[in-house]
Amino acid sequence: MFDLAALAEAVHRHGSVARVVIAAHDGSSPRETGAAMLVWQGGQSGTIGGGALEHEATLRGRALLARGGSRLDRTALGPNLGQCCGGAVTVLTEIYDASNLPTPAAGLIARSADGRAMPLAAKRILDRARAQGIVPAPTLTQGWFVEPLSRPARHLWVWGAGHVGRALVATLSPLPDLHITWVDVAADRFPEAVPAGVTRRAEPDAAALVAQAPQEAEHLILTFSHALDLDLCHRLLAHGFARCGLIGSATKWARFRSRLAALGHAPAHIARIDCPIGNPALGKHPQAIAIGVAADFLDRKTNASRQENAG
Repeated sequence: MFDLAALAEAVHRHGSVARVVIAAHDGSSPRETGAAMLVWQGGQSGTIGGGALEHEATLRGRALLARGGSRLDRTALGPNLGQCCGGAVTVLTEIYDASNLPTPAAGLIARSADGRAMPLAAKRILDRARAQGIVPAPTLTQGWFVEPLSRPARHLWVWGAGHVGRALVATLSPLPDLHITWVDVAADRFPEAVPAGVTRRAEPDAAALVAQAPQEAEHLILTFSHALDLDLCHRLLAHGFARCGLIGSATKWARFRSRLAALGHAPAHIARIDCPIGNPALGKHPQAIAIGVAADFLDRKTNASRQENAG
């Protein structure tokens, strides 16, 4: 998936950026077709995997930054890089700045990787997307690379920018197909730098933002205030959500259940809120909590995919 928002943000921060993407592979590959990273002088984000593959691709990207353009490289991982993987990987490297950010067509980014005119196969992919809404997998066809525009499949709202909130956002934000809305009561509660794919919302009446959350969103509540936590639980139970987790002890959750029941919520409805979050066996350090929450977050996605495939 082509993450245009992340590319635009990187260009805004760094000027000229190399986007390096796996355009195709034969046999074993460290990452899937469409896996991408951004490279600039002095830094990078994302990964195409493979250790030596990524190192060589990073060097090529930085070298290309000086002159612009694009290049397509096919690398046999074993003979060329001494890696144990038995496949061959084709990597597309493109240089972007504020003057040439791509414009999607029918939800796709389609461009020539080697300067040739658009082939009939690429035109057919675009036509199907326009006429039938068929979203293709990233595809390299006759020198043209076609990628769907990245759209978040999951929306996560993180309520609270304290130590645990920061650890959670840092851990979860690199995940693909995820958009995080991060909420707290004041701007100075957030770190100076917020990761790509994260929307920061500073609102003194933070709980009022519940009304703006999609009903299919997932929520993690971990603010500095038990009163705010309770208000968020109350409003979210009335508003609707896909999943809601609350940081807290067994004692806190027992009190919250009692108070939410007094506010008119049925026990079965209250039980939809998970408390505590994470894996208590990992400990209470913010990063340990974040690791436990992230594992649960990914596990739920895996289970949902299995159920869809079984159905």
